[in-house]
Amino acid sequence: MNAPAERALGPLVVGVDGSEPSLRAVDWAADEAVLRGAALRVVYACRWERYEGAALARDIGEPTTLPLAQDVVGAAAQRARARHPDLRVSADVVFEEPEYALVREGRNASALVVGTRGRSGVAEMLLGSVSLAVAAHADCPVIVLRGGHDNQATSAVHGRVVVGVGDEANESAVVRFAAEEARRRGIPLEAVRAWRCPAHETTDHPLLAGEPARLHEKQAAEELEAAVQDVPADVRVRRRTVEGHARRVLVDASHEADLLVVGAKRREGRFGLQLGHVAHAALHHSACPVAVVPHPARDA
Repeated sequence: MNAPAERALGPLVVGVDGSEPSLRAVDWAADEAVLRGAALRVVYACRWERYEGAALARDIGEPTTLPLAQDVVGAAAQRARARHPDLRVSADVVFEEPEYALVREGRNASALVVGTRGRSGVAEMLLGSVSLAVAAHADCPVIVLRGGHDNQATSAVHGRVVVGVGDEANESAVVRFAAEEARRRGIPLEAVRAWRCPAHETTDHPLLAGEPARLHEKQAAEELEAAVQDVPADVRVRRRTVEGHARRVLVDASHEADLLVVGAKRREGRFGLQLGHVAHAALHHSACPVAVVPHPARDA
């Protein structure tokens, strides 16, 4: 199949809106594009009718906010070129809801990068609706810049990329993406598999105490080994099984990671494709950037 190779040649797309978080996302995306040897595409998407009104929009036929939008996207593109003068950068303004525009851009992209607006108190743990919608629906990997990343993708602070290995039958796309990110940065890949022993399998007999837990841990270790068996030899792999809910385990691991990679465990529902609980928790609570890598929805 040639689809993965063709997608890898596509540009890295970063969404901007003129805010400081989106400009920091441009810095990070520019670094990532250089690591990938890819072009960078800067996209500013907005609904100009919000500012002019739908009736006026129909009468005039031209968005008066275009000069402002061009300033925003132009400044972002110039910022990327100043950071990496040899980087190929293109920029465009799209008058459409940002989530729809970015998902469409992702069809031909190697990956999408979006920032999140900083907030205070409890609200800082919440993810913006655009970032969540894009991560939930894009066909390509989506990198959401949560937590501390010092506006750069190239300098490894913690020296590891963490990938969560779940219980999906096919985790190869997720692990492959994480391994490539680790290889580009020259840092180890830490593959984490969470496991739990159901309460009904525990026993009070002293000779059998702990046996169900050992069996579950052994199974998790075997599944983890199978998931990383095709990681390229030039990528150092650390394997770790941890007892607990996968959501908590991966959020805890994000505090010592430069990038957390999770799979998009999507399901068809009343409101379209939805992310699984693990990806949802990572996007809301991770202490580092999160890459959400889509894989096919499980058949009902």
